[in-house]
Amino acid sequence: MRLDFIRGLYERSGPYASVYVDTDRSSEGPANVIQRRWAQLRDRLAEEGAPASTLEPIGELMLDPGWVAPGRAAFAREGEVVLTEALAHRPRRQTARWSPLPHVVPLLAQRGEHVPHIEVLADRAGGEVVVVADGRRRELTVEVADPDRSLQKTGQGGWSQANFDREVEEGWRRNAVALAEVVEKEAHGIGAEVVVLAGDPKARALVTDYLAKDVVRRLTVAEHGSRAPGADLDHFRREVEGACRAWTERRCEDLLNTYAAGNAVTGLTETARALRDRRVGAVLMHDDPSSTAMMWIGPEPTQLSTDPTELTAWGVERPVRERADAALARAVAATDAELWFVPRIESPDGIGALLRF
Repeated sequence: MRLDFIRGLYERSGPYASVYVDTDRSSEGPANVIQRRWAQLRDRLAEEGAPASTLEPIGELMLDPGWVAPGRAAFAREGEVVLTEALAHRPRRQTARWSPLPHVVPLLAQRGEHVPHIEVLADRAGGEVVVVADGRRRELTVEVADPDRSLQKTGQGGWSQANFDREVEEGWRRNAVALAEVVEKEAHGIGAEVVVLAGDPKARALVTDYLAKDVVRRLTVAEHGSRAPGADLDHFRREVEGACRAWTERRCEDLLNTYAAGNAVTGLTETARALRDRRVGAVLMHDDPSSTAMMWIGPEPTQLSTDPTELTAWGVERPVRERADAALARAVAATDAELWFVPRIESPDGIGALLRF
């Protein structure tokens, strides 16, 4: 997981109010339940020193029905919500924290890996292409054959039937070529890890024939999905989710195998040192919502250590104690590394890193 989308949080110094609220409204009438939830979290933040000017915009956000979602994360400082994101599910823990760095790891863990991918519904008239990357979706329609000409064989016979059939097949082919070209261009453009193709079996086969080999290697052919008006796409969406999930699981296994093979560091202390030297390609973190591990930080993203005297030697006048996961996330974002949550890792504190060099 790349952390570009949270990098702006670190362009401004803290402290930050970090809030995770269950904003599900499905079992209530007015917003009274959410008001009570927010009131409890607000009181906790106020006790920790958060000013009312920072808490008020968070409250407005959480109580606004226009921002309805099962859950919501928000990060605010000096009277402004700097970043907010809807959660697809209720937060695993309702959290309120007033701290030097934003408490982003619960958001990252629940958000999961956003796999750049392409969704394709094909038929003999063309196709619908959905491009998903960086949290955004773009929808494209591809059709090049003359819509006034038939794309369906009649089988009625006659001396011209063979010519007619060839014209129909040529229309299928041209649409397949055009669709494959668009899919290929978009896949290369976003660095798609997964391409899911569904629709008419003949059209699927034709499109696959015209795709570049590197795109075919990323291709999953789905059994469900149609361009027909009113078609139920729920099964297709589940197949897309399954393909993306399978890619993420394979990627995690590859990272863990690389970690076990070497060119890696183990543990929080060594990972922090490697991040200071900007040697880290990916931080591997066991997803543990109960973790309370702490470390020391300075004002710069790569100033982090389990020993404050190390930071003092590096020129940090007053090291500050902070959550280890928050410090790691800031350093990862600042050094263009990746952060991956893994189901297991051979490390005493659930942290390790793969090195660039």
